[in-house]
Amino acid sequence: MRVEIWSDIACPWCYVGKARFEKALASFPHREQVEVVHRSFELDPGRAKGDIQPVITMLTGKYGMSEAQAQAGEDNLGAQAAAEGLPYRTRGRDHGNTFDLHRLLHFARERGRQEELLDRFYTANFAEERSVFGDDERLVELAGAAGLDTDAVREVLADPEAYADAVRADEREAAELGANGVPFFVLDRTYGVSGAQPAEVFTQALTRAWGDRPALRPVDGDTGAGACGPDGCAVPQQGNTQVGTDA
Repeated sequence: MRVEIWSDIACPWCYVGKARFEKALASFPHREQVEVVHRSFELDPGRAKGDIQPVITMLTGKYGMSEAQAQAGEDNLGAQAAAEGLPYRTRGRDHGNTFDLHRLLHFARERGRQEELLDRFYTANFAEERSVFGDDERLVELAGAAGLDTDAVREVLADPEAYADAVRADEREAAELGANGVPFFVLDRTYGVSGAQPAEVFTQALTRAWGDRPALRPVDGDTGAGACGPDGCAVPQQGNTQVGTDA
């Protein structure tokens, strides 16, 4: 069975959702027969490569929220990540264009190191002080730590068209499947799961998809589950209010 996951490295709910899905997969009796493939989805595709901003600055400028609202959203996301055992810096992170990171993830997939590189990118973006944006040597360093040949990585980064078509194809396919936010999980082209659902929902989806049902259909879950889209990342707050955040 194949599970395809559309996500973006700049998406905090993708970071959290990956951990929740992996928790469900670890207890799934057929886990050794599940292939996981990560697909590309850019939350901010129009952002220039050199346009890098602090997350809080981006949120206040793009969505018109106050600094207090933006920081509250980051604090809430930090708590959600911590509940899954994930480190998360709620202060001082950057936001930027992720196209090159997606190109490298396709390169890594060809070499059997996609999962390792994605984990490196997520940890670097959400937990480490040094930014993943605007510094090709930072990406080379992370790719090398994921087991990739650094000279080959530099060649990919030097050619802006390398794996660009693969990234764009993923994004077209996401649109065709009706995904307008991430994370978005497709199980054997039979079931779709939107958002960073609880592990129990992923367990239910894996169990159902194992039966190879023919139609793509949503799996019941919390309609307010965290997800990122063009208008930001919804973060549940006390009193059922939400603060949008995008990084």
